[in-house]
Amino acid sequence: MTDLLLIEAIKQDDNGAFEELFNRYYKSLVAYINTYTNDFELSEDIVQQTFITIWTQRKKLPIIKSIKNYLHTISYHSFIDHYNKSKRNDTFFEELKEKALRDSIDDNSELIDRRIQKLIKIVDSLPPRCKEILQLNKIEGLKYAEISAKLDISVKTVESQMRIAFQKIREGFEDDPSFLILLLNMSKNYKFKTKKS
Repeated sequence: MTDLLLIEAIKQDDNGAFEELFNRYYKSLVAYINTYTNDFELSEDIVQQTFITIWTQRKKLPIIKSIKNYLHTISYHSFIDHYNKSKRNDTFFEELKEKALRDSIDDNSELIDRRIQKLIKIVDSLPPRCKEILQLNKIEGLKYAEISAKLDISVKTVESQMRIAFQKIREGFEDDPSFLILLLNMSKNYKFKTKKS
């Protein structure tokens, strides 16, 4: 079946046509996106999201002259979205770190100790897997892909758990953005007590 016929069949909710399209282009798309990410698992996640988009938006698919080019375009845009989101998160935390360093100049040791104890309490309240992932990233310095491989989970799961951890910490230090410098220095003061789940 030609690509154009596959698309028309997919528009009519044909699961078999969608599976054929997936099998036809999945590997080449992963290889293409991997040239940007240099991270095979992340590339797989991005390409899988591309096909999810195709299926969920199947009724709204435009007239496509080249499905190969169309898939490459969607995959590339998914990669850019992921990159921009990661960059925004990095920028956000770098700004917080800078502010925390400035603020800490005037902090006395008693206040710092109280903040550390507060942070320890928040981290201890996290679910075991969430806390373990936070430790691997912030204490052991592992990248998301390395954590994914170590724990045999997807990069998306790692990202999700890190978002949960930072959300809890942000909530706990809503009026005190200096929390980040404490988190970065946790290895000197505290080792997370993780449990295998």
